[in-house]
Amino acid sequence: MEELGIDRPAFAFVVGGFALQPDEGAHIEDILNPYPTVLDQWLAPAAAARAAGLVAEAGGRWRITPKGRELAARVRTEADAYLGSLATIPTGELARLARLLQSAFDAIAASPVPHDHLSRVARFVGDGRVPMVALENAVFGLWQARDDCHMSSWRDAGFSGPVFDVLTRIWRGEAHSEDELIARLAQQRPDDVRGALARLRADGLVMHDAVALTDRGRSAREEIEAETDARFFTPWPDDVGAAAPWITERLGKVNAALATAS
Repeated sequence: MEELGIDRPAFAFVVGGFALQPDEGAHIEDILNPYPTVLDQWLAPAAAARAAGLVAEAGGRWRITPKGRELAARVRTEADAYLGSLATIPTGELARLARLLQSAFDAIAASPVPHDHLSRVARFVGDGRVPMVALENAVFGLWQARDDCHMSSWRDAGFSGPVFDVLTRIWRGEAHSEDELIARLAQQRPDDVRGALARLRADGLVMHDAVALTDRGRSAREEIEAETDARFFTPWPDDVGAAAPWITERLGKVNAALATAS
């Protein structure tokens, strides 16, 4: 970042965003999560990254440049070296953990789940010969797969991202008035939140006199969560499921060691 004269948001825009996209690039709204209606916060990082020669833009479509690809490759190499230096759990256990989770990811990737985010995985992975990097590869893949399972579930239920986000915030009890909901959803315009509320009420999912779900709304939201779980976990191989207690315990040990290292 210091060498290139960019700040953290611009760095993230390149390495965590467009470096994971194909060479032909994408629109900003296509690489972020599907819930916001306000994307202005990315304009300054995009401009800074472009000024540094890391990305280019034409007709609203942004693509990473060779200089940007070089930066992403350097970050990946240095990340691999750092991850390989960390002491977490015994190497053999770490390698087994990575293999089990990678097999779960491979099974989901071979399933009919849409590949909105799964296509990013090949452009993220590091040197799998390093057990800790192999584990990161698998966990990143499962994260992207979970996103795709979730998005496909709410899309199939007839929701757009912003409307579904409003439903979810109410389901979680994050707001109890329209003003609280608007404040919580700063990534959406107030009129977008109001419009989503109007639609959810018209569909019988949110109460007309309160910011609260109806029985039908709660059932609809919970069905989407259950469908997400089904799409995500059903393809997992039996041996991964059988090892679930061991996986949970070992991942806890890894996370505890990483927390200490940071």
